[in-house]
Amino acid sequence: MEEELMSLIKVWVYATISISYCYYISTRIKAGVFRLLSVLPVCVLFLVLPLFVSSVHFSGSTAFFLAWLANFKLILLSFDQGPLFPLPPNLSRLICFTCFPIKLQQNPKPQNQLPKWVFAIKLAIFGLLLYMYAYKQYMSPTVLLVLYSLHIYLEYEILLAPLKVLLSISLGCDLEPQFNEPYLATSLQDFWGRRWNLMVPAILRPAVYVPVRRMAGRKMNSDQALFLGVFATFLVSGVVHELIFFYFTRESPTGEVTLFFVVHGVCTAAEGAAKRTSLVRRLKMSQMVSRLLTVGFVVLTGGWLFFPQLTRSGMIERLADEAFLFIDFVKHKFFYLWRNKSLQT
Repeated sequence: MEEELMSLIKVWVYATISISYCYYISTRIKAGVFRLLSVLPVCVLFLVLPLFVSSVHFSGSTAFFLAWLANFKLILLSFDQGPLFPLPPNLSRLICFTCFPIKLQQNPKPQNQLPKWVFAIKLAIFGLLLYMYAYKQYMSPTVLLVLYSLHIYLEYEILLAPLKVLLSISLGCDLEPQFNEPYLATSLQDFWGRRWNLMVPAILRPAVYVPVRRMAGRKMNSDQALFLGVFATFLVSGVVHELIFFYFTRESPTGEVTLFFVVHGVCTAAEGAAKRTSLVRRLKMSQMVSRLLTVGFVVLTGGWLFFPQLTRSGMIERLADEAFLFIDFVKHKFFYLWRNKSLQT
């Protein structure tokens, strides 16, 4: 664990130096192709850095933060677009907003936030899920699918929520949450656009959806351009997920994850088109039914295309093993410090 932590520290030192360089050139090179060319070496470095750590958690989070989010943010900044524009007032803020899945919250609405104890319940459920892996052989495929889905969601939220709080305190500003209770989604548009992994659509919208729809709109009608924009956005997301899965598993991409996002892109675009028809607008469906259909569709298609590569590689079990290893590591360090303090007194 100590060696892996040292490798992780080195990776983030390189990342910090690289972003400092980007901060310097962004104030001296005009937005456009030349600024992009000056940023591209950093983007290449960010694609390599996750390979220097072997832990699933460390390599996966580093890949998500740097190889995906930071690269897209820096490319958008090259053209004075995206979450980093206008440029943050100081280097420390640029580093935080580049490296981590955070952005300023424009209109805080505390009355819409769930109580703090909800997070404690999620933490307890996640702990229970980890111990359930010991009885994996007795579970049906359906139960395992639900277990994997909950694991992915809860682990991301549990890891990112404290990070958001810490950065919010350090930066002295309100930050938007990374998730917005995705299990309450009433449609695919609601799930992908307003509830799941919110930093990703905030980046893909200006980076892929808007330019593709604008270019397609020159030769297609608005509905066709919209469909192509949505499809391209999900396709790019699928390709990037293949890259993230490579960092997780260190195995060649299979295309299953890309197909998962292509299916959801087509279905999301079709759902949007259907909602604009008079027939669908007249239909009334209870929120409970729409939530069950939406979440059920995501889970079932995930079991078909999203999870197979992860389960074949044993990645999800490694996530659970590393979680237990980290808990033991923290317990050992805490006991060591407590014992030393007791001996001193």
